[in-house]
Amino acid sequence: MEKNTKITMLHGAGGTVMHDLVKNVVVKYFGGVGSADVPLEAMDDAAVVGDVVFKSDSHAVKPIFFPGGDIGRIAISGTVNDISALGAQPYALACGLVLEEGLPMSDLERILASMRQTCLEADVGIVTGDTKVVERGSLGGCVMNVSGIGKRTAALESNLKVVKQYRSGFASRWVLDSNLSAGDKIILSGTIGDHGLAVLSAQQGLTFGSQIQSDVKPLNRMIQKLLGEVGGVVAMKDPTRGGLADALNEYAEKSKVGILIEEDKVPIREDVQTACEMLGLDPLEIGNEGKIIIGAVPEKAQEVLEFLKKTPEGKDAQVIGEATTQFKGVAMQTLVGGKRIIARPIGDPVPRIC
Repeated sequence: MEKNTKITMLHGAGGTVMHDLVKNVVVKYFGGVGSADVPLEAMDDAAVVGDVVFKSDSHAVKPIFFPGGDIGRIAISGTVNDISALGAQPYALACGLVLEEGLPMSDLERILASMRQTCLEADVGIVTGDTKVVERGSLGGCVMNVSGIGKRTAALESNLKVVKQYRSGFASRWVLDSNLSAGDKIILSGTIGDHGLAVLSAQQGLTFGSQIQSDVKPLNRMIQKLLGEVGGVVAMKDPTRGGLADALNEYAEKSKVGILIEEDKVPIREDVQTACEMLGLDPLEIGNEGKIIIGAVPEKAQEVLEFLKKTPEGKDAQVIGEATTQFKGVAMQTLVGGKRIIARPIGDPVPRIC
């Protein structure tokens, strides 16, 4: 990174620019300091120290209220889901509030009530935190950080036993981005693009014929049941900033495999697809806040899919592709019969979605 480079919005938008910032600047100073089983430089959804999973996530969504959610619901869900993506169960959260002078007290209480409700859904509590206030005009209402810790569960252990039945030599103690092998199936828990389009509609005052709602929700209960009752899951990732395209490229890079997905298998709501076409956006690059991408051993993929489809969070799930050694990176088998390269996006096309 050049000496005179300045921070832009792309540095916080997922995709190549943000990943380069973290990998080449942040990790340069913090990587290798201290000890962790899954360290900072692994750049997974969370870190592991001993048997504790630790995650910190900040949120600066604009506006703070949008169809289907608000900044508080995103803050809880985002941290819970990142902990869950490693196979752990979150059990305690910390919240840092930075409030802007002039924020109506009624808005703050609305956000806090939403956070409480999301905590109840996830069965996890906020046990400590901090509050600061900054001058009017600085934030657009508020920003917040939610950190959390998670622990190993019997469900995770059961899942790993199932994986080892089908993959000799599998040694990972966690569900990590680097665990994919050729033949593993890629399963998406539901439709993509809902959250980004919902926030964009609130930012710009747009309507698309129907009100697109954010998918923001905690997924830990569903994930723990999936691991304990079905198993065979080797990798999980929530496709937030940068969307499905960014998450799949991260899988491919860390696992050193190619990933081939099928265009007609990727679930997208018709109104989201139409809105993306109107605005010239690629739904594969738009962030989500209530979906999970699952890598499963092929022998268990159908059971994983059937389980997901019986849950409210996974009713639109599909097997969208598989890992391969035939090429590097990510590609899509298109409806017209060709293959399209799915590159890691520069950044999410919708700013400040989380």
